[in-house]
Amino acid sequence: MSQLIPPILIEVCVDSVQSARNAVQGGANRLEVCGNLGAGGGTTPSLGLLKAIKNSVGPDVPMMAMIRPRMGDFLYSKDEVEVMLEDILLCKQHAVRGVVLGALKPDGRIDIDTTKRLVIAALPLEVCFHRAFDMTRDAEEALRDVMQIGGVSRILTSGHGALALESITTLESLCQATQRLAADLSILPGSGINSGTVGPILDALLPLGVKEIHLSGGSWIESEMIHRRDGLGMGIGEGEWGIWETSELKVRAVRQSAEDAQSRFSERSRDV
Repeated sequence: MSQLIPPILIEVCVDSVQSARNAVQGGANRLEVCGNLGAGGGTTPSLGLLKAIKNSVGPDVPMMAMIRPRMGDFLYSKDEVEVMLEDILLCKQHAVRGVVLGALKPDGRIDIDTTKRLVIAALPLEVCFHRAFDMTRDAEEALRDVMQIGGVSRILTSGHGALALESITTLESLCQATQRLAADLSILPGSGINSGTVGPILDALLPLGVKEIHLSGGSWIESEMIHRRDGLGMGIGEGEWGIWETSELKVRAVRQSAEDAQSRFSERSRDV
């Protein structure tokens, strides 16, 4: 029986206008917009960045805005939660598709009450629970907690490991569980996805309903600064002489490898 599947959706996380342009030109369908991506895994972007990216790539490219008030862990104080709520309200005023968020308890469980407050503030926008999921004490327990919250569109996860390909068994289990228990919730694989890994990841997960992937396609590039003060720096990334930037070529290579994986899946489906 032939099975028609739509092209895989590629989400790329970016923290600059140039990276956003590179990602879209390389074949990205959706952007996760962050601040401090290369140095700290992403924090809440400025409104200026959101508006500038929208002006650059156009209104047809959906944007998800990271809601994370600082780098570090995902255990937030009352003040930090208030900051997140304010940021969500501001993002809702600037035509984003959705927000990316998550909060944990000290014992490694998802903070259901705090996350629910954030989700309620964000609705009717899409809500993605980010990789705080991978910092929980148990993946199946965390999935049940997200389901209990409600209103979450997808979970960005590496499968509770450092890299998605290394945690493919857990990703398979999570996909199977969401198919069985939560039709309105999807798994968004991410971490270490590149042109070499996306094929085997999709070979395993396309049959389980995965329709999208997440990557950065980024690396540090050399600063064009000529004058460089010795002994001074702000202590981030590769100092002041490196800039994190998404590569159009890397995104395009992932797009091609993803399309190849989809072709293999379609051929197998036709043979059934």
